[in-house]
Amino acid sequence: MALRDLLYRAYERRLVASVGRSPEGPHHVGVILDGNRRWARQSGLAAHAGHRRGADKIIDFLGWCEDAGVRVVTLYLLSTDNLRRDPDEVSELLGIIEDAVLGLVATGRWRVHPIGALHLLPPDTAERLAAAAASTRDDGGLHVNVAIGYGGRQEIADAVRSLLREEAAAGRTVEELAEVVTVDHIAEHLYTKGQPDPDLVIRTSGEQRLSGFLLWQSAHSEFYFCEALWPAFRRVDLLRALRAYAARERRYGS
Repeated sequence: MALRDLLYRAYERRLVASVGRSPEGPHHVGVILDGNRRWARQSGLAAHAGHRRGADKIIDFLGWCEDAGVRVVTLYLLSTDNLRRDPDEVSELLGIIEDAVLGLVATGRWRVHPIGALHLLPPDTAERLAAAAASTRDDGGLHVNVAIGYGGRQEIADAVRSLLREEAAAGRTVEELAEVVTVDHIAEHLYTKGQPDPDLVIRTSGEQRLSGFLLWQSAHSEFYFCEALWPAFRRVDLLRALRAYAARERRYGS
């Protein structure tokens, strides 16, 4: 084994020992999987090769999260803005994402939950994602949200529409609803309803923005921006994020 590999493993063991499985979490980790196209370009490969390599990274990442005691992971795979790209590119990307989701299902280890404006996806894709989710409903382990055709503003708009329809069906007027509606009412109609908000949001590739990811849910999240491109993301990168999270004093907006 090369000296570099020995040093890497020793460093990884040190990080594992320092992070451990803290009862304080993070229990829910959101990840913006950024840098696939850049990794492909730097490697002299076509963009789809970067997306494939990034998709292959997901199972490893979820295993690392399990080892760290994380309970919920939300993966930002495709935004609503991405759907406006070249149709051939979008079709290819959706095929890669479908394969990735089916790969998660095949492990039998995790509950898979697609979130996003799934009605904006091709019907065949939406049906396959729904079937994948149904097949893992009784699986244990991590709860894995796969955000596909997702946009934070879209989610909030959909939540408000859902709330209005529910209240209208119950016979309540808009004026009555305006008097009583709360933050919790809207939260109950989000794609992630019933789940804890993310404690930690990680973005790879060095970019320092949310790009519409979990806008409502991340109001009190901690953020970690990692220089590694997603296909090159390693376990030590996750451990560094967890170490940084553990060192922070969470103030929940105060």
